[in-house]
Amino acid sequence: MALGRGLGAILEEVGQAYESEAGTSETSFDQIREIDVDEITPNPYQPRKTFEQEALKELSESIQRHGLLQPIVVIEKDDGYLLVAGERRLRAHKMAGLETIKAIIADVDIDDAKLRELALIENIQRENLNAMELANSYDELIKVYEITHDELSHVVNKSRSQITNTLRLLALSTYVQKKLTSGGISQGHAKILVGFDEQEQKLLVDTIIGQKLSVRESELLAKSKKNGEKELLPKEKSLSFIDNYKNSFKEQLPFAFKIKNNSLEINFKNNDEIEKFLLMLQK
Repeated sequence: MALGRGLGAILEEVGQAYESEAGTSETSFDQIREIDVDEITPNPYQPRKTFEQEALKELSESIQRHGLLQPIVVIEKDDGYLLVAGERRLRAHKMAGLETIKAIIADVDIDDAKLRELALIENIQRENLNAMELANSYDELIKVYEITHDELSHVVNKSRSQITNTLRLLALSTYVQKKLTSGGISQGHAKILVGFDEQEQKLLVDTIIGQKLSVRESELLAKSKKNGEKELLPKEKSLSFIDNYKNSFKEQLPFAFKIKNNSLEINFKNNDEIEKFLLMLQK
């Protein structure tokens, strides 16, 4: 099956409808209508699994204040309408308690394969997917249509290297993928972990999150792990034994002090502070 075949009709009609709505086209057909949100069935092949609730709330409030600036796209079915594009807008309408939504009625036949394809490409091109959803979408398009990374890059207007690097995320453990999806680590962090076994990935990602390491620091951490070094953390992030008691020192010592390596340096302002310190030692 050739990728993209049959989608031109939908995309062209959507473009015409948007232009007509904006008054920039002389297109005479009436394809933009207000339809009941309850009559719309979501696209079953929607690749986007995560919808950030705060962002949806902001979109919902914007729609209530200014109206929907860009209609959703649907196709007619026997029992109502099937959503082709605009799930966030539809969800935001429902969140706002709005009963109807402005929609473009695409007058075109579309089978399940094309519906899946359109949902994937629309989300990819609009950059609505998180890194893991994007990786799974690339993988699905490549497998279903038996195309190369180069061919996919032309379809979705992304570089081949970006596609290849994103697909490498599928080699990560489920634990790391969840941390990436939830925002615990960035895609830059995640790419560093590819190639390690599942146990090593968990240890590394927990260290990255726990120590709040940058991507560069994480690269040093991964390199030391690959080289079999005992020191897990980069030197600039490693903690000496005495560092673990820094908060206790702050609570117990009413003097200025510095911690360096495994030493504690106390600075006394005057003789009174020295005598006070000596009294503390006697206790």
